[in-house]
Amino acid sequence: MFATPAYAQAAGAGGNPIMQFVPLILIFVIMYLLLIRPQQKKMKTHQKMVSELRRGDQIVTQGGIIAKVAKVKDDNELEVEIADGTKVRIVRSTVAQVISKTEPASEG
Repeated sequence: MFATPAYAQAAGAGGNPIMQFVPLILIFVIMYLLLIRPQQKKMKTHQKMVSELRRGDQIVTQGGIIAKVAKVKDDNELEVEIADGTKVRIVRSTVAQVISKTEPASEG
């Protein structure tokens, strides 16, 4: 007459084990499409922007300082001018935005 709890659990566990993982797989796919993939795209565009910096570009740092690139020191460092005669060294990855780009020097 009455089903025991052990019998009720055994009856529910007889399904396809793959079907138990479908919700977990769907959650992972949705997280990848909504979170991971856009973040990777954003990171790739930021790295491209930073690698293309050159002398004369006007930038905004992550700290909100507007500066002009005075010298590209090496792969990881820039020398920027934040006021007339005031130059500071910054790490390339702290550049948040390029306001205006300079044209490359024409060869000829």
